[in-house]
Amino acid sequence: MTKQPNKHYLAIPKSGKGPGVLALHAWWGLNDFFKSFCDRLAAEGFVVLAPDLFQGKVAKTIDEADQLSSAMPMEKVEVFLTQAADDLSQHPSVNCSGLGVVGFSYGAVWAVWLSQAKAHLFRAVTVFYGTGADDFSSSKSAYQGHFAENDPFEPLENVTELEGLLKAANRTVDFNVYPGT
Repeated sequence: MTKQPNKHYLAIPKSGKGPGVLALHAWWGLNDFFKSFCDRLAAEGFVVLAPDLFQGKVAKTIDEADQLSSAMPMEKVEVFLTQAADDLSQHPSVNCSGLGVVGFSYGAVWAVWLSQAKAHLFRAVTVFYGTGADDFSSSKSAYQGHFAENDPFEPLENVTELEGLLKAANRTVDFNVYPGT
């Protein structure tokens, strides 16, 4: 496993090769939880690249997280993420053509966006408590989502809307809402 400060966190399986997965952190930043998540995926055989969207900054409170995510211009994030997707797709350790992307909250919104912006690269999208809604006609991905029943940041209406748009685009969809959470 390799850490590249202020740009990406890269986790490579012991075999040295595997399918590529882009991991997009929540609004807390690329903290130890997300690095550990990447390491766990690498232990299962994946090459995982986690772009550090906040360039080394990590929030400890909701206010700090809100400030970090709000301070990032969308255009800058778009360029950074499309470059990270291209970098992962061309990494010598990645041994298949289709990539996966996993996003958490803030990162989930960007995962959904990437599945459209770089549709030719992605085949699987998994989101945790985050959505995004747009035109999925060019998407080639299957989508899996995990959501809390009572989430003040991601209402079920948004989940239902995204699920409907994906189904209308004939995408494979497996969304899970966890009651009492």
